[in-house]
Amino acid sequence: MSDKPQSPNEPPTPEELREKTETTRERLGQTVEALAGKADVKAQARQKATEVKVQEKAMQVKDKTAQAAKVAQDRLPEPVAAKAAQAKDQLTQAAATVASKLQEGTPQEVTEKAYQVTQSARRRRGPLLAVAAVALLVLVKKRGNKGRR
Repeated sequence: MSDKPQSPNEPPTPEELREKTETTRERLGQTVEALAGKADVKAQARQKATEVKVQEKAMQVKDKTAQAAKVAQDRLPEPVAAKAAQAKDQLTQAAATVASKLQEGTPQEVTEKAYQVTQSARRRRGPLLAVAAVALLVLVKKRGNKGRR
């Protein structure tokens, strides 16, 4: 509205009235949109159906990933599995060393976000290990082929 305070006895200026009217119209428009959205049952049903389909698809992908991880682990030869475990241990130690060095000079917000990412990776350990195992198999296979040439 205006910069100078208005006393209760003074009537509002035309500019103040326009601004107040415009603000009221905007709020009313937002309220009408919200009510129209709540009243549109068809759109809500479509939205819910889409959400359910997305959740179903996510579960299917999760199941397929778990199956692929299990198959990859079952096919993994023992020496390769041992190498993978050794590499995992080395990476864990190296990561801990780097993390301790970085934590000393890292802001708190960054540290918290890194912790969230780490927890997420731990929850998805199976698929991550499956991907690592497949990558390791590919590398072993390529090295074996180079020796035959």
